[in-house]
Amino acid sequence: MHIGVIGSGYLATVTSACIADFGTPVTCCDSSSERIYGLAEGKLGFYEKNLSDVIRRNVRAGRLHYGTDLDATVRKAEVIYLAQDSCAELDESITRVAELADPGTILVLLSPAAVGTAARIQARLRTQGMTVVSQPVFLTHGCAVEDFNWPDRIVLGTSSPQAVLTLKQVYRPLVMRGVPVIVTSFETAEMVRQASTAFLATKIAFINELAGLCECVQADAMDLAMALGLDKKIGPRCLQPGTTIGGSFANGEIESLTALAEEKKIRLRILQAAREVNVANSNTVLSKILNAVNTVDGKEIGILGLSFKPHTSSVAGSSSIAVARLLASNGANVRAYDPVALAEAKEELDGTVRYCENPYAAAEGADMIVLCTGWPEFRTLDFDRIKRHLKQPIIVDTKNLLDSVRMRAMGFQYVGVGRA
Repeated sequence: MHIGVIGSGYLATVTSACIADFGTPVTCCDSSSERIYGLAEGKLGFYEKNLSDVIRRNVRAGRLHYGTDLDATVRKAEVIYLAQDSCAELDESITRVAELADPGTILVLLSPAAVGTAARIQARLRTQGMTVVSQPVFLTHGCAVEDFNWPDRIVLGTSSPQAVLTLKQVYRPLVMRGVPVIVTSFETAEMVRQASTAFLATKIAFINELAGLCECVQADAMDLAMALGLDKKIGPRCLQPGTTIGGSFANGEIESLTALAEEKKIRLRILQAAREVNVANSNTVLSKILNAVNTVDGKEIGILGLSFKPHTSSVAGSSSIAVARLLASNGANVRAYDPVALAEAKEELDGTVRYCENPYAAAEGADMIVLCTGWPEFRTLDFDRIKRHLKQPIIVDTKNLLDSVRMRAMGFQYVGVGRA
């Protein structure tokens, strides 16, 4: 079996590399020769933990190829993944693939698309003898390789038993490990993608609202989250105070689900409330800062972390970016450091922030440090050195990454989220 993956962005790069790692020959194809040649040379254009290693391993093994020849890629592939990061070019890609593919070719839709898309495409391709499968993928920035290799489930939206058998063969290492395969309709598979994201947004909003209450009653939101997460009906994932929903895919899925509900004149009250709580997060952080220093006007404030979460360079939907903007608009002089996301952050912040080469430079002469992204390396910083650099030993930890007892024992004024 040979697999063709159309696209050269985040979805296509992760998917092609991980399927090749299963032992199946894969060609990743895109019309952009610059991006394709860059991938072949190991230049991703973004940072994703462990992905470069997987690509190098499979290119060396001869299982993973990159090319711009769509004709050759489609004609030799039994399964073709449409894995563009947006559905803007979806119809154009399908038209070109339909002209080239042999009857019986399976077309897997990974690109995020509105409910009803797969059914529309299947009706269009029926005369060509092609089978469409809608497969929602659940990749989290920063641990996408792990998510692909250890998924909670595989969801296949199709009415074709043969397509299911073929894709079970593609995912044989996962199926043999016992990963459940859920076969359902096109529309249900598309809803699963959007509803999963919406539920996580609701869960995050819930714990963040309770964190605010914890601060008022001298409770500890971290212990609360741990106790709630140990309940099998709830689970610990995405139940950390200070977390926000971010990333281009997550925000796109929520917007798409909201638009669908509005079109059908259904009011999603819970999702709307979750969105409002998520958006208000940056104002909550500003309030914590103001409680510590009264005003940010003219103050030097160092920010640690700009990506929307650790182990990724993506700043799409990043609360760190929102906090930086809010501080600058209130007169603060903001300096920032991030291990990998500075290039993408510069495009978002338009010169409102001074960028630093290391976390100690961000602390040099600052009135406080605001830890905005939970990069693990921030736990092991030399905080004696940080303290010497700061004008005032104040740390606002928006992710509860640091040990509050240790920080206070070192003489820091430590402010967490939901901490007594």
